[in-house]
Amino acid sequence: MSYLRRLRATWNPDMYHGWGRSRRYFEGWYFKLVSADEQAALAVIPGISMSEDGQQHAFIQVMDGKACTARYHRFDAQAFVPSPRRFELRLDRNSFSGQGLELDLPDLAGSLRFLDTQAWPKMLGAPGIMGWYSFVPFMECFHGVVSLNHHLEGRLRTAQGDVDFTGGKGYIEKDWGRSFPKAYVWMQSNHFDTHDRASLLASVAHIPWLGSSFIGFISGFWLDGRLFRFATYTGARQQLRIQNDTVSLIFKNPKTELRLLARQAPGTTLVSPVSGEMTGKINESLQATVQAELLENGRRIFEGTARTSGLELAGDIDLLLR
Repeated sequence: MSYLRRLRATWNPDMYHGWGRSRRYFEGWYFKLVSADEQAALAVIPGISMSEDGQQHAFIQVMDGKACTARYHRFDAQAFVPSPRRFELRLDRNSFSGQGLELDLPDLAGSLRFLDTQAWPKMLGAPGIMGWYSFVPFMECFHGVVSLNHHLEGRLRTAQGDVDFTGGKGYIEKDWGRSFPKAYVWMQSNHFDTHDRASLLASVAHIPWLGSSFIGFISGFWLDGRLFRFATYTGARQQLRIQNDTVSLIFKNPKTELRLLARQAPGTTLVSPVSGEMTGKINESLQATVQAELLENGRRIFEGTARTSGLELAGDIDLLLR
């Protein structure tokens, strides 16, 4: 039964993948929630942790991107109840899906609906953003995108008071496996100053591979319903530079090019998985800015600066620059 459920999840990355797992495993979903006036920016991260010695617990991390604070809510593993047929998850009195969430935490409560979600499209041999790497069983960390961009409807009660998220924007991604990469750069935003229907996701990471390693990358730029992909498995090339508080990234396919310049901003510390156990630390900001330029056949088809952007530089970044 566990094998069949994991097989179904392989072709549906949004779903839970940990059926039959009992140790050295984690899985978590990342919900970014930004109000229409961008005065509230939250990341809500539900998940499950299984340590090397088999100890398990569930969790919900809540990051306030404006106040630069984070809280880690711990639950018994038995409170974590995923659906075997679709992306639906109950965690105690909280629930999560691709259509919305309901929260009942001491510092955050209420419900939101997600409207007009934009899924990462499936292709033959590529069920999600990882392409054919989705089928490699020994990957350290798998990644998925549930929705690149959607609208929010509803209210949440926060420590600062009630916040109306109606008209705001959201983003959902997920990770599962053993550990986060020992070094990676990640950035994301839905809030560009020149276009309301544009979204960015970009990541470069150190990937262990059959006793060696390589620098892998995945990026998607969604513009007016069209997705431009740049990834290791597409044969694209990338160039990463980090200087002071700026991160420069360039991705190139034969006909398309994406140029990014991100500026770091104040952030806070989140807990991350190491061999399935939530003992790592990473710093994330939801106040970064990202300048983006997209070219197709040498012609600029998009240029703009994103606000309220997520940005992480984690681990030994020098590994990515060699």
